[in-house]
Amino acid sequence: MPFASVRGATQHTFKRSGTPVIPNDLRFVPILFALIIASGCAGRSAPEAEPATAESEQVSPTEPMSPQVATTQHDRYWVPPLFASEEDEAHYYISRLADRRFIDVYGGDEHPRVWYIAAERLGQIGEPAIPLLFALIDTRNEYELMLVLYALQLATQDPRLMAQTGGDYVRLTETLDESANEENRAIALEWWERHGWRWQ
Repeated sequence: MPFASVRGATQHTFKRSGTPVIPNDLRFVPILFALIIASGCAGRSAPEAEPATAESEQVSPTEPMSPQVATTQHDRYWVPPLFASEEDEAHYYISRLADRRFIDVYGGDEHPRVWYIAAERLGQIGEPAIPLLFALIDTRNEYELMLVLYALQLATQDPRLMAQTGGDYVRLTETLDESANEENRAIALEWWERHGWRWQ
């Protein structure tokens, strides 16, 4: 049988058996390959965007800070027993200046005000607290420094002391404001240069 006849008979046999005929011409191979890939890609759907989780949510910087909570009534009024002098009491309150929890809150929910217990009490003690407060003037704790300066403004207005200083006391530019610490510290040191010799 001639070669052409054998080829035709083979193709005819494959068609009857239901097996697809593979063309002998290799030029069709790239086309078939491209069709297979295209059909595979068409069946896939685009990935759905994952819903945002709570962890990915960022807190807004304008979110209000949590309200300050006053210390307990027991801690508010407790003092170490057997105080022998105002200096002993001053030492205790000096040790509480850096404690952010040692505060009281008054004025109600609409207009809350913070009472800085240690600083206020040191201001009431007055002159005996002043050298102890100046011993903390170089603290790196901005909150503690703010209260040291505030207590100095109060303590240097002790009537016993003002009678000697001619009414000169530590006059802060802004009270209870950490951003004013540097300027207020300079004011306090200038006052100490004028009157610090009294405790030396």
